[in-house]
Amino acid sequence: MWITGASGSGKSTVCALLKSRGEPAVDADWEGYNQWVDRVSGQVVAAPPDPVPQGWLDRFGWRMSRERVEDLAARARETDVFLCGYVENEAEVLDLFDLVICVVIDDETMRERLRTRTTNSFGKHPEELAAALEHNARLEAAYRARGAVVVDGTRPLEEVADAITTARRTRRPSRPARTRPTRPS
Repeated sequence: MWITGASGSGKSTVCALLKSRGEPAVDADWEGYNQWVDRVSGQVVAAPPDPVPQGWLDRFGWRMSRERVEDLAARARETDVFLCGYVENEAEVLDLFDLVICVVIDDETMRERLRTRTTNSFGKHPEELAAALEHNARLEAAYRARGAVVVDGTRPLEEVADAITTARRTRRPSRPARTRPTRPS
Protein backbone atom coordinates (compact mmCIF):
# COMPACT_ATOMS: atom_id res chain seq x y z
CA MET A 1 0.00 0.00 0.00
CA TRP A 2 1.25 3.44 -0.92
CA ILE A 3 0.64 6.24 1.60
CA THR A 4 1.34 9.56 -0.03
CA GLY A 5 0.62 13.25 0.42
CA ALA A 6 2.23 16.65 0.25
CA SER A 7 5.16 17.82 2.35
CA GLY A 8 4.07 18.22 5.95
CA SER A 9 0.99 16.00 5.60
CA GLY A 10 2.29 13.63 8.27
CA LYS A 11 3.50 10.67 6.20
CA SER A 12 6.67 10.05 8.23
CA THR A 13 4.91 10.51 11.57
CA VAL A 14 2.12 8.16 10.52
CA CYS A 15 4.71 5.66 9.32
CA ALA A 16 6.36 5.74 12.77
CA LEU A 17 2.94 5.34 14.44
CA LEU A 18 2.12 2.33 12.26
CA LYS A 19 5.49 0.78 13.13
CA SER A 20 4.89 1.38 16.84
CA ARG A 21 1.62 -0.56 16.47
CA GLY A 22 3.47 -3.51 14.97
CA GLU A 23 2.43 -2.80 11.39
CA PRO A 24 4.96 -3.41 8.61
CA ALA A 25 5.64 0.14 7.44
CA VAL A 26 8.52 1.66 5.50
CA ASP A 27 9.39 5.35 5.27
CA ALA A 28 10.45 5.68 1.64
CA ASP A 29 12.19 9.01 2.29
CA TRP A 30 14.37 7.81 5.14
CA GLU A 31 14.86 4.13 4.33
CA GLY A 32 16.60 4.43 0.96
CA TYR A 33 13.73 4.16 -1.52
CA ASN A 34 13.79 7.82 -2.59
CA GLN A 35 16.62 10.09 -3.70
CA TRP A 36 17.32 13.37 -5.45
CA VAL A 37 18.02 12.83 -9.15
CA ASP A 38 19.27 15.22 -11.83
CA ARG A 39 16.44 15.20 -14.38
CA VAL A 40 18.89 15.96 -17.22
CA SER A 41 21.67 13.45 -16.57
CA GLY A 42 19.79 10.90 -14.46
CA GLN A 43 22.58 11.02 -11.88
CA VAL A 44 21.74 10.59 -8.19
CA VAL A 45 22.65 13.58 -6.04
CA ALA A 46 24.46 12.19 -3.01
CA ALA A 47 24.62 15.45 -1.06
CA PRO A 48 21.88 17.91 -2.07
CA PRO A 49 22.32 21.52 -0.94
CA ASP A 50 20.39 22.63 2.13
CA PRO A 51 18.65 24.91 1.58
CA VAL A 52 18.36 24.50 -2.15
CA PRO A 53 19.53 27.45 -4.26
CA GLN A 54 17.18 29.38 -6.54
CA GLY A 55 16.10 27.22 -9.49
CA TRP A 56 17.49 23.95 -8.08
CA LEU A 57 14.07 22.27 -7.91
CA ASP A 58 13.57 22.99 -11.62
CA ARG A 59 16.39 20.60 -12.49
CA PHE A 60 16.39 18.05 -9.66
CA GLY A 61 13.56 15.77 -8.60
CA TRP A 62 12.75 13.52 -5.65
CA ARG A 63 12.36 10.07 -7.20
CA MET A 64 11.77 6.49 -6.13
CA SER A 65 13.71 3.43 -7.14
CA ARG A 66 11.32 1.02 -8.87
CA GLU A 67 13.76 -1.84 -8.22
CA ARG A 68 13.62 -1.24 -4.46
CA VAL A 69 9.80 -1.23 -4.50
CA GLU A 70 9.72 -4.41 -6.61
CA ASP A 71 12.03 -6.06 -4.08
CA LEU A 72 9.79 -4.95 -1.19
CA ALA A 73 6.71 -6.25 -3.02
CA ALA A 74 8.38 -9.61 -3.64
CA ARG A 75 9.34 -9.94 0.03
CA ALA A 76 5.84 -8.94 1.18
CA ARG A 77 3.72 -11.21 -1.00
CA GLU A 78 1.78 -12.65 1.95
CA THR A 79 1.43 -9.49 4.05
CA ASP A 80 0.39 -5.89 3.68
CA VAL A 81 3.19 -3.35 3.86
CA PHE A 82 2.68 0.39 4.11
CA LEU A 83 5.20 2.33 2.00
CA CYS A 84 5.03 5.99 2.99
CA GLY A 85 6.32 8.94 0.97
CA TYR A 86 5.90 11.08 -2.10
CA VAL A 87 7.90 11.13 -5.32
CA GLU A 88 7.57 12.88 -8.65
CA ASN A 89 7.95 9.63 -10.63
CA GLU A 90 5.12 7.92 -8.83
CA ALA A 91 3.45 6.92 -12.12
CA GLU A 92 6.41 4.60 -12.71
CA VAL A 93 5.64 2.55 -9.58
CA LEU A 94 1.87 2.85 -9.01
CA ASP A 95 1.22 -0.49 -10.70
CA LEU A 96 3.05 -2.17 -7.79
CA PHE A 97 0.44 -1.07 -5.22
CA ASP A 98 -3.01 -2.52 -4.69
CA LEU A 99 -4.14 0.46 -2.62
CA VAL A 100 -3.17 4.14 -2.62
CA ILE A 101 -3.99 6.36 0.34
CA CYS A 102 -3.46 10.11 0.02
CA VAL A 103 -3.18 12.19 3.19
CA VAL A 104 -4.40 15.73 2.45
CA ILE A 105 -3.94 18.96 4.37
CA ASP A 106 -4.82 22.60 3.81
CA ASP A 107 -2.17 25.22 3.05
CA GLU A 108 -2.32 26.72 6.56
CA THR A 109 -1.60 23.33 8.14
CA MET A 110 1.23 22.77 5.66
CA ARG A 111 2.85 26.11 6.41
CA GLU A 112 2.69 25.51 10.17
CA ARG A 113 4.00 21.95 10.03
CA LEU A 114 6.86 22.81 7.68
CA ARG A 115 7.78 25.87 9.75
CA THR A 116 7.89 23.90 13.02
CA ARG A 117 9.11 20.45 12.03
CA THR A 118 12.44 19.27 13.33
CA THR A 119 12.94 16.04 11.37
CA ASN A 120 14.17 17.78 8.22
CA SER A 121 14.39 21.26 6.78
CA PHE A 122 12.59 20.77 3.47
CA GLY A 123 9.92 23.45 3.10
CA LYS A 124 11.55 26.04 5.33
CA HIS A 125 13.25 27.76 2.38
CA PRO A 126 10.87 30.00 0.35
CA GLU A 127 11.48 28.14 -2.94
CA GLU A 128 10.78 24.78 -1.31
CA LEU A 129 7.65 26.10 0.41
CA ALA A 130 6.35 27.56 -2.86
CA ALA A 131 6.87 24.20 -4.62
CA ALA A 132 5.13 22.34 -1.80
CA LEU A 133 2.15 24.73 -1.84
CA GLU A 134 1.87 24.46 -5.63
CA HIS A 135 1.84 20.67 -5.38
CA ASN A 136 -0.70 20.75 -2.54
CA ALA A 137 -3.13 22.83 -4.61
CA ARG A 138 -3.76 19.99 -7.07
CA LEU A 139 -3.04 16.93 -4.93
CA GLU A 140 -6.47 15.93 -3.62
CA ALA A 141 -8.27 16.19 -6.97
CA ALA A 142 -5.54 14.21 -8.73
CA TYR A 143 -5.68 11.34 -6.23
CA ARG A 144 -9.48 11.25 -6.12
CA ALA A 145 -9.41 10.93 -9.92
CA ARG A 146 -7.06 7.93 -9.56
CA GLY A 147 -9.42 6.23 -7.10
CA ALA A 148 -7.19 6.69 -4.08
CA VAL A 149 -8.57 6.70 -0.55
CA VAL A 150 -8.29 10.28 0.69
CA VAL A 151 -7.64 10.84 4.40
CA ASP A 152 -7.89 14.18 6.21
CA GLY A 153 -4.37 14.83 7.51
CA THR A 154 -5.42 17.87 9.56
CA ARG A 155 -6.82 15.51 12.19
CA PRO A 156 -4.57 14.28 15.00
CA LEU A 157 -2.04 11.92 13.42
CA GLU A 158 -3.15 9.01 15.66
CA GLU A 159 -6.57 9.35 13.98
CA VAL A 160 -4.93 9.52 10.56
CA ALA A 161 -3.12 6.24 11.30
CA ASP A 162 -6.46 4.73 12.41
CA ALA A 163 -8.11 5.85 9.15
CA ILE A 164 -5.28 4.28 7.15
CA THR A 165 -5.56 0.91 8.88
CA THR A 166 -9.34 1.04 8.42
CA ALA A 167 -8.85 1.75 4.70
CA ARG A 168 -6.66 -1.33 4.49
CA ARG A 169 -9.38 -3.51 6.01
CA THR A 170 -12.06 -2.08 3.73
CA ARG A 171 -9.73 -2.04 0.76
CA ARG A 172 -10.89 -0.91 -2.60
CA PRO A 173 -8.25 -1.18 -5.29
CA SER A 174 -6.75 2.10 -6.50
CA ARG A 175 -6.46 0.76 -9.99
CA PRO A 176 -8.67 -1.53 -12.05
CA ALA A 177 -8.30 -5.20 -11.24
CA ARG A 178 -6.14 -7.07 -13.69
CA THR A 179 -7.79 -9.81 -15.63
CA ARG A 180 -6.24 -12.69 -17.46
CA PRO A 181 -7.13 -13.10 -21.08
CA THR A 182 -9.40 -16.03 -21.74
CA ARG A 183 -8.61 -18.57 -24.39
CA PRO A 184 -10.94 -18.69 -27.33
CA SER A 185 -13.28 -21.67 -27.27
